[in-house]
Amino acid sequence: MLLNTYEPWKFAFSQENEDIKENSFGIIGVPFDSTTSYHSGSRLGPIVVREASFGFEKYNTIFNKDLTTAFYDFGDVNVVPGNCEKTCNIVEDTVKELLDLEIKPIIIGGEHSASIGAVKALTEKYEKLTVIHLDAHRDLAFKFVGEKYSHATVMRRVHELGADLVQIGIRSASKDEEEFVKSTYNIQTFKSRDVKKHMDAVEYYLVNIEGPIYISIDMDVFDPAIAPSVGNPTPNGLYVSHLETILETLCHKNVVGLDVVETASDRLGDNTAVVAAKIIYDFLTLID
Repeated sequence: MLLNTYEPWKFAFSQENEDIKENSFGIIGVPFDSTTSYHSGSRLGPIVVREASFGFEKYNTIFNKDLTTAFYDFGDVNVVPGNCEKTCNIVEDTVKELLDLEIKPIIIGGEHSASIGAVKALTEKYEKLTVIHLDAHRDLAFKFVGEKYSHATVMRRVHELGADLVQIGIRSASKDEEEFVKSTYNIQTFKSRDVKKHMDAVEYYLVNIEGPIYISIDMDVFDPAIAPSVGNPTPNGLYVSHLETILETLCHKNVVGLDVVETASDRLGDNTAVVAAKIIYDFLTLID
């Protein structure tokens, strides 16, 4: 049990936390959605995603592999409702605890701001980190309704930490965000139409990334027909097959962490929760 966590549920196939292996993965949930600007409910994401994970077999027929990766579910962090910055600090401290145990983090959200704490901990461990950001939105606002810590500013804070960004699936942004991207050298973009028309170019770029990689997946990267229960649904999104290809490519690289965030539902068996659980399940199958 980590210092700032409690255990409401366990992800399917997770191992007992008694004999922890180094160079494994550790799941933590972040039940927080206090800066949500449209559809609330992602604070319940960790519970419904875990529940949905029990719908999968240990043998992954898509990739013709058994899930053999060593991973542990440490429960949810104790968030501070209404205080995004303090919650991010708690996430950071918890991820540092995992890293001290030589465990790589997998975060189930909760709103996207959780990525700030995770990336901050990882940038202290790794000299140069690349963040693969799959999202409908850029999340590069300097402030959102006067707040620097928010689901809409998360990648701006990540970029300030010195990480390179690869943004995939983008189809919504402000003019200021687009101007910011043009003004910097280390943000690569593949918009939604690029993924659908030129997946080979996306794969080629990802294959050639050097160094440690953190994957951050906002569930609104998917088309709302696939994943409707998200904070900010946006039409013309990606499909599950796109994510399967991207994960299959990235899992050959040095992936040091993953988050799957913005599942906003209070209903067990929700479509979005099932897709989110599948992402984590596929990742754990492939990363071994």
